[in-house]
Amino acid sequence: MLRLLSLLQTHRFWSGIELADRLEVSDRTLRRDVDRLRDLGYDVDAVRGAAGGYQLRAGSNLPPLLLEDEEAVAIAVGLRSTAGGSVGGIEETSVQALTKVIALMPPRLRRRMDALKTQTDATPWSGGPVIDAGVLTALAQACRDDEAVAFDYTAADGTASGRRVEPHRLVNLGRRWYLVAYDRDRQDWRTFRIDRVSGAPRPTGQRFRPRELPLGDAVAFVKSGLRTQPQRHEVRVRVAAPAEQVEAVMGRWGTVEQVDGADGEVCRMVLNTDTLDWPVLVLANLDCDFTVEGPDELSELLTRLGRRIMKVVE
Repeated sequence: MLRLLSLLQTHRFWSGIELADRLEVSDRTLRRDVDRLRDLGYDVDAVRGAAGGYQLRAGSNLPPLLLEDEEAVAIAVGLRSTAGGSVGGIEETSVQALTKVIALMPPRLRRRMDALKTQTDATPWSGGPVIDAGVLTALAQACRDDEAVAFDYTAADGTASGRRVEPHRLVNLGRRWYLVAYDRDRQDWRTFRIDRVSGAPRPTGQRFRPRELPLGDAVAFVKSGLRTQPQRHEVRVRVAAPAEQVEAVMGRWGTVEQVDGADGEVCRMVLNTDTLDWPVLVLANLDCDFTVEGPDELSELLTRLGRRIMKVVE
């Protein structure tokens, strides 16, 4: 019966003959196992006749799930992270769900989760905006259903406005969530920070035909906009290291360019950011000399941190 459930959870249509052959059971046993799944709450559609078969339909209730070992561990790890508070309003629910998942785990998986808990130090979510869970799920559903939505939005300069958009995709970059959508009033693609959406998005009931997104990828679209968007600080640092080494530490948050006239061991790190904590972490993880070309606030921050560290060492 569990093998049958695993096949049905692909949500494809299976002929009765194909399922019986896969499971190496008789038609009578197959029908009995399907009835047992229905008793457990799974909504299994059946088509009678020579071309008959079975298909699992998504229902309004969540029945028991059949998970592989790694899938169960992945869910538990995800719930533990969510309980930290990055998405507001679901911390307590995440803890409750995590307790149930771990309680249903076999002893070998429970030991793995216990090891993860005892050997991991965590702090509450900090350093970034907390996202409203209702806003996040409403926008996700609109993306999935190709349904236009309206919401109130506050721009970076504090200007409030109403937006009517065709949502395309949600993107999570570091500490922030973004919505990529086509703005109907401005007739162009836009990126919206979800923490700046005021109140619940309002579904319009209007379906739309998805448009082709510039750059073809939502993540690339958001990153391209962030590079051109004005930020509080433009960080420029000359680094005595190959560009590949700096890129490996900095990741997707900035660019690394070759310094004109220098050999392959010197490059320049360019990063637009609202705060200076991330550039400090990048520089601290680079085992090489560097010169801050700007801004002055970064030089002053590094000087203060260096003096503080030297006092601790002394």
